[in-house]
Amino acid sequence: MRVLGINALFHDPAAALVMDGRIVAAAEEERFSRRKHGKRPVPFSAWELPERSARWCLEQAGLTPAELDAVAYSYDPELARPADQLGLNDPWDHLRQEYARRAPEFLAEALPGLDPAKVRFVPHHVAHAASAGQASPYPDCAVLVLDGRGECGSHLAGRYANRELAVLGTQSLPDSLGLFYEELTQHLGFLRSSDEFKVMALASYGRPRFLDRLREYVHLEGEGGFRARPVPWSSLVPPRAADAPWTQDHADAAASAQACLEEVLLGLAGWLHERTGEETLTLAGGVALNCVANTRLYREGPFRRVWVQPAAGDAGTALGAALHVAHQKETVEAMPTAALGRGWSDDELRAWLERAAVPYEEPADIADTVADELARDGIVAWFQGRSEYGPRALGHRSLLAHPGYAGNLERLNAVKGREEFRPVAPMVLAERAAELFDGPLPSPYMLFVHDVAAAWRDRVPAVVHVDGTARIQTVERDAEPLVARMIDGFEHRTGLPVVVNTSLNTAGRPMVDDPRDALECFGSSPVDLLALGPFAIRRKGMFA
Repeated sequence: MRVLGINALFHDPAAALVMDGRIVAAAEEERFSRRKHGKRPVPFSAWELPERSARWCLEQAGLTPAELDAVAYSYDPELARPADQLGLNDPWDHLRQEYARRAPEFLAEALPGLDPAKVRFVPHHVAHAASAGQASPYPDCAVLVLDGRGECGSHLAGRYANRELAVLGTQSLPDSLGLFYEELTQHLGFLRSSDEFKVMALASYGRPRFLDRLREYVHLEGEGGFRARPVPWSSLVPPRAADAPWTQDHADAAASAQACLEEVLLGLAGWLHERTGEETLTLAGGVALNCVANTRLYREGPFRRVWVQPAAGDAGTALGAALHVAHQKETVEAMPTAALGRGWSDDELRAWLERAAVPYEEPADIADTVADELARDGIVAWFQGRSEYGPRALGHRSLLAHPGYAGNLERLNAVKGREEFRPVAPMVLAERAAELFDGPLPSPYMLFVHDVAAAWRDRVPAVVHVDGTARIQTVERDAEPLVARMIDGFEHRTGLPVVVNTSLNTAGRPMVDDPRDALECFGSSPVDLLALGPFAIRRKGMFA
């Protein structure tokens, strides 16, 4: 069965292709359009479809739209109700619903040859759940979905038995942990439905001194449910203008919201474990990108394992919708990797460089060349293999640096144009991770935080956050041999088995995806070396 999954309605439009139960391709539209998150999550943009990513998925498999058996759209307008009946202040939401109802027509126009009758609506939170429970390595598991909103809810709790979902609980709007966190994001001067991770990072600088007040508005309620109503944030802390410095009050508000979120998540996980008795919890929905909360679930929750979909936000519902529809006809396989996006052959990369008239080298081993540059404290843009699905750079579209110099955190944030409180992440071989980091291992998708061992904090200061943690990525040699060789080469030169890894982009722009993006980013940023496949492009050579 050939199923194309589509996420389009809110934000992070994406497409994914499942063929014969196997995930073939998945990509976010922002990587093609170069618009962060693809579009803003407003009703007036709901008609925009992930046309380029959908066409690429089909090209990857050599399919035409007419050859698809189904298109799975990750929202079911038949389940929706008017916004005012849901307690939401969204007077134009009826446009969003109209666009959703007409999605089959719009998709048939965007993908000529597609029969609109093949479009299947999948409930939004069921699509999220499938992106976790059906994509994870665990056919039997509990699943928890939390985000801003779906058709008329913000939460789903369930159980997968042999990849088959049983829904055990939901939460109706307007109560929403995602909207709770989004509203604080906006109050703190960041972009809501985009910059929530900044609030999580800022929380480490604060104390949860407003927690008791927040519990009045956000708390567990009923069996497997919660209450999360609008918080009068201005009565706690003044709003922050986007270009204003943050204060301790702002950090304390972030810390309080983070602690409140974690409390409710622990309660929901406890209820779900009592109902299912499962050992594994799988997570999806935008809230599941909160790696601090994920770690607390792992440490203090009742489940032995926690697995998080690497594209846990709305982009992941494209994959989940496709898996859900495919599973109704055939067995589906687990997600093999997050590297499901575009890639280029060595010959294609060479042609890009020749066309751009860029001086380049072809060393015997690009991993060794990069290790040498990093050991000399150079910053490296690393472009290898297929791009990642989801918001994390996982060794395919990365900026790399030396972790042994504390100043490299400020240096990288300056290169990327980011806030000074934002951390960068360490990349470490899976077999070495336990020597340096305490937390969920392995951690291949950078979705948990780990305590840095005391003996290592002064040795790798660039990757240690203010609270003594690091959001690590573990690397398996068999899965990522090139990255493993690069880390080995760096350790041979420095004695440090870790390199700094952050996403290959600058502030406000999507992660680099194709060779043109890589060359443009390299040309506009103070990066010392671009490793484009097997080729090395040096700043000194390019701008001599």
